Amino acid sequence: MKTIVDSPVGALTLVGEDGVLTGLYMENQRHRPAEERFGATDSGRFGAVIEQLEAYFAGELDTFDLPLALHGTDFQRTVWSALLEIPYGETVSYGELAERIGKPSAARAVGLANGKNPIGIIVPCHRVVGAGGGLTGYGGGLDRKQFLLAFEAQGATMPLL
Repeated sequence: MKTIVDSPVGALTLVGEDGVLTGLYMENQRHRPAEERFGATDSGRFGAVIEQLEAYFAGELDTFDLPLALHGTDFQRTVWSALLEIPYGETVSYGELAERIGKPSAARAVGLANGKNPIGIIVPCHRVVGAGGGLTGYGGGLDRKQFLLAFEAQGATMPLL
């Protein structure tokens, strides 16, 4: 089942199974599954997810507390779990993230796993930047990554996209 919600970064498609969030996808997101894989639309689902996303974008929430089902390889799930440890408003480089998971030479692999994160925003892959602090690829687009980082750095006073 899926639910589509509006947000300051455009429409977000929420996907789940057995009441647990398995995906949060942006429009035109790289690595977004085919639409038919999401199932039927059910706007009555994901109430807690929607409430927390609204609070996040209102500047009232900096840590999500939701059950998640992250489907991927063991390595991908390790990277995605490490993303959850990056504090709101902070960034780390791909190399730093690789070190945090005990694979200091795996920065490129970390980047690939980061790009396939199925639950954007909530699992904050936007908080990972290049070695010099520069914005590098983002599955949702660099304009969204820049918005999310600036939003978190400056609070909810940012203009919407």
